[in-house]
Amino acid sequence: MQAKKRYILVFVSCAFLAYAYFGGYRLKVSPLRPRRAQHESAKDGGVQPYAQLPGFLGRQEALEMHLTQGNRSEIPEKPKTIKSSECRMETCFDFTRCYDRFLVYVYPPEPLNSLGAAPPSSANYQKILTAIQESRYHTNDPSAACLFVLGIDTLDRDSLSEDYVRNVPSRLARLPHWNNGRNHIIFNLYSGTWPDYAENSLGFDAGEAILAKASMSVLQVRHGFDVSIPLFHKQFPLRAGATGSVQSNNFPANKKYLLAFKGKRYVHGIGSETRNSLFHLHNGRDMVLVTTCRHGKSWRELQDNRCDEDNREYDRYDYETLLQNSTFCLVPRGRRLGSFRFLEALQAGCIPVLLSNAWVLPFESKIDWKQAAIWADERLLLQVPDTVRSISVERIFALRQQTQVLWERYFGSIEKIVFTTFEIIRERLPDYPVRSSLVWNSSPGALLTLPTFADSSRYMPFLLNSMGAEPRHNYTAVIYVQIGAALGPNAALYKLVKTITRSQFVDRILVLWAADRPLPLKKRWPPTSHIPLHIISLGGSTRNQGSGTGTVAGAGAGPTSQTTEGRPSISQRFLPYDEIQTDAVLSLDEDAILNTDELDFAYTVWRDFPERIVGYPARAHFWDDSKNAWGYTSKWTNYYSIVLTGAAFYHRYYNYLYTNWLSLLLLKTVQQSSNCEDILMNLLVSHVTRKPPIKVTQRKGYKDRETARSPWNDPDHFIQRQSCLNTFAAIFGYMPLIRSNLRMDPMLYRDPVSNLRKKYRQIELVGS
Repeated sequence: MQAKKRYILVFVSCAFLAYAYFGGYRLKVSPLRPRRAQHESAKDGGVQPYAQLPGFLGRQEALEMHLTQGNRSEIPEKPKTIKSSECRMETCFDFTRCYDRFLVYVYPPEPLNSLGAAPPSSANYQKILTAIQESRYHTNDPSAACLFVLGIDTLDRDSLSEDYVRNVPSRLARLPHWNNGRNHIIFNLYSGTWPDYAENSLGFDAGEAILAKASMSVLQVRHGFDVSIPLFHKQFPLRAGATGSVQSNNFPANKKYLLAFKGKRYVHGIGSETRNSLFHLHNGRDMVLVTTCRHGKSWRELQDNRCDEDNREYDRYDYETLLQNSTFCLVPRGRRLGSFRFLEALQAGCIPVLLSNAWVLPFESKIDWKQAAIWADERLLLQVPDTVRSISVERIFALRQQTQVLWERYFGSIEKIVFTTFEIIRERLPDYPVRSSLVWNSSPGALLTLPTFADSSRYMPFLLNSMGAEPRHNYTAVIYVQIGAALGPNAALYKLVKTITRSQFVDRILVLWAADRPLPLKKRWPPTSHIPLHIISLGGSTRNQGSGTGTVAGAGAGPTSQTTEGRPSISQRFLPYDEIQTDAVLSLDEDAILNTDELDFAYTVWRDFPERIVGYPARAHFWDDSKNAWGYTSKWTNYYSIVLTGAAFYHRYYNYLYTNWLSLLLLKTVQQSSNCEDILMNLLVSHVTRKPPIKVTQRKGYKDRETARSPWNDPDHFIQRQSCLNTFAAIFGYMPLIRSNLRMDPMLYRDPVSNLRKKYRQIELVGS
C-alpha cells in the first residue's frame, strides 16, 4: 500500500515538472497572448497582434492601435480572417452602406438555362421577393443598398425536397456583389435532411451573410447577428393575413380543453422521444394529445404496436376545433426545433406550451415571449399538466391577449415577418434609434412606430394613455385650398379663418394653397390678431403673400416634393410640415362650414381619443355582393366607418406615417386620381389602431362638401372613390376600416343633461 502511494507521488511530481517546463516555455513566448492566437501566429509565420479587431480597420489604423497598447516592436503583416461562425455586426457588416437610407437590393432572376427554363423558385420565396420589391425598403440601385437579398431560393435546403435548389455555391460565386456574403441576408426555413437534419447543413457556405432562419438553436445562432424567424407553411399569405381568432365577446378564461395537441408521431429518429411519450398525458377529457403514425411512404413498415390505437384516437378529433377550444396548445419539436403549430396556436389565441429545448424563438431579441408563451422541458414532460393547471386565470387572460397582439403585428403574413426582420437589423445600426421593449411588445408594435418621428414615445398617439400622458395643448388648423375663390368678407375661406381665430384652443393656422389662382394679397385676409397665420404655396401660384402674427409665406411643396404633371398632389395636405408643432391637427377644406363651438367641442372629444380621427362629415363602406367588391356611400345610415378629413382632428404623427410609411403604390393611386386622400388617411389610422373613427354631432342642417355644390360632387365622384377603396384594400391585403354606431353629442358628453349647463350652445342652431 505504501509503495502504491510512493508511485502516485512520483507520477504527480513528474507531471508537475513537465507542465512547469513546457508551460513556462509557452508563457515566455508571450505572457499576454492566448494559446490559440500563438498557434495561429506560428502557423501563419508571423505575429498577429490585432487578430480580434474588426475587419474594417485599415492596416495603418490597426498598427497605430497596437502601438498604443505598449508593444512597439511587433509589426503586423496581415489581418486575421474572421470566421463566419464568429461573425458579429461589427466584424462582418459594412455599416457605411446604411448611413443614408436603409434600402434593400434584390438580385434579378437568373438567366434562362439551355432548355429555356428559369431556375426553380418556391411560391413562398416569390412572396418574400414581392414583399420587398413592393415596399419602401426596395432599391434598384445596388450601390445605394444596405442589404442584399438573393434571387436564388434558399428557403428549403433539404436535399430530398422538391424545392431544393442545386448548384447554389457556383451561383453565389457569379453574383457581382456577393463579397463572401457581407451585407447579404439569406432566408431559410429548412436545413439538413434525414437522418440527422443538421441545422448548419445548408449545402453552401453562407460566409458573412446574416441568416434569417427558422428552427435556430442557441448553439448555432450568432447572437446579435442572425435573426430567428418562424416556420410558415406554403399557403401562408403575402399580406395582412387572417386576424387573430380571439374576439372580445368570446374570451372565456378556460375553454373546453386545458391542453391539446394533434400531429405526427415519429416512431424513431430525431424528434421522436417527446412525441412518442405524449400518450401518457392524454386523458380524453381536459387533456387531448393525439398523434398518428400515418405519414411518410414507409409508415406501415415502421409502425410499432401502439400505432393502430393512436391512429383511431387521432381520427376522433378535428384539429381546428381543438385549436379554438383549448386554453393551452402543446408545441413539441418535430424533426427540427420549430413547428407549424407555433404560429397556428398564436393565431387561435391558444397559449403555446413549448417543448423544444434550445430553440431560439422567433425575433427573441425584441419580443418578450414570457408575455405570450409557456416553457416546458422535454426531459420533464410529465410535469406539463401540473404546470398549466397552476397558471392563474389572470395570467391566462394576459397571455391570450398577447398572442393576438404578436400575431397581428409581426406574424400574420410573410410581409410582416420580412419587415420585422429588416427592422431588427436596422436597429443594430449605430445611429438608428432603438425602440423600447414596450413599443415592441404592445400594440401597434414596432413596424408602425417610427422612432425617427420623435425622441420620446410620449409623442406617439397610441402610447399616450398607456403612459399616463396627455396630448400637448391646443391644435394647428390646416386649411387645404384647392378652388381658390376670390377672397372677401363673404367668402367661405374668409369666414372659416375668422371662426378659427375665435377658438380658445387654436395655436396657429396653416393655409396650404394648391389652387391655380395667385395667392390673395395680404390685405385681403381677415385679421388674425394674436393667432399666427402661415401660408404655403404648393406650386399652383407664384405670388406669395401672408398676414397675421409670425407669418411664414413661401413657395414649394413642403418637406417632400409631390406633383402630378406639374400640379401639386393632393397628398401634400398630409405632409409633416415644420409649422405643425402641436399634437392635434385640425384638417379643413376651404369650404367647410363650422362655428367655433363645433371646433372646440370636437377638439375636446379628440383629447380623450388622441389615437383616432374625430370629426363631423361621416361616410361608410360596405360589401357589395352583386359586384363582389367594396362599396362607398354618403347616405345616412346607422353606422359609419370614415370621417372625412375636410373637418376632422387627428394626431400629427399620422402625417408622418402617411408620408414616410405608406406604400408608394397607395400614394401613387391618390396622386393619379387627385382624389381619395381622406379615405386613405382613414384606412391608415384604422390599420394602426384597429379602431373606428369618432363622429361628433354637428348643427342641424350642416352641409358638407360632398352634398353641396363643389367640384368634388360630380357624377364620377363616387365611382372613383369606390375604385380607390378597392385598390387600397388590395394593397393593404385586407379592409382596415371598422364600422361604428357611436356619435358624441355635446348635450351628453361629460355634462349633466341640462340645457342650462350646456357649453356648446351654437351647435343647436340650425345652419344653412
